[in-house]
Amino acid sequence: MSTSTQPSAPRTALPGPAILQTGSAAAPRVLRQRRRRPGLIALSIALIAAGGLSGALLFTASGQRSSVLVVARDVPVGNAITEADLAPASLALDPAVKAVPAAKRASMVGQRAAVALKSGSLLSPSQVTSTSLVKPGEQLVGVALKPSQLPASRLSPGQKVLIVSTPDPAQAGAAAGAGKPGDTAAPQTLAATVVAVGVAAPATGVVVVDVALPAASGPTLAARVATGAVALIVTAQDGVS
Repeated sequence: MSTSTQPSAPRTALPGPAILQTGSAAAPRVLRQRRRRPGLIALSIALIAAGGLSGALLFTASGQRSSVLVVARDVPVGNAITEADLAPASLALDPAVKAVPAAKRASMVGQRAAVALKSGSLLSPSQVTSTSLVKPGEQLVGVALKPSQLPASRLSPGQKVLIVSTPDPAQAGAAAGAGKPGDTAAPQTLAATVVAVGVAAPATGVVVVDVALPAASGPTLAARVATGAVALIVTAQDGVS
């Protein structure tokens, strides 16, 4: 006995999804478009461009270098400047800094140091002078001195000194042997100004100091120096004792 199977009826789809309404739906947000301001945009672009241009100009200015003179080795005040005392250098300088151009090196040679020049420092026009420490009406005398005849402190041009006549050791010994009283008079002195200081001799340590003093006293000092019976002392400077 055969059994016939009848196809089941297809399900009928609902007209639409069931919506469970629990309340009124919220109204959608409306996004407002920002208004563009052409004037503000143009101003921003101009400010950015100006800042970039200023930075570029500052970088260019700071990168400009000048060829100037620097001190190659120490030069005491009053000493004549030689070609070996100066060297060229390329530096970026502020316009307020006064420097001597390297092109004027030849004109600096022969000038005198108005202040003590230190090696490696920048040379400025105010640090040199054409004025000599030997003034009109003065003479220059070289005084040879042993280490025991001058202070241990280094002398420098421009210092005021006194050249003192010291007793002759031979005469002092002869006077003592004869029983004569020693000379108690104040030693003779001559005021002078240091112009240059030589280098101490390796064997004896003798230093030649050039001093300037009035022309009337020049021959007297030269005669005393010839005997070797002199000593040098430094006087007070600017009222400082």
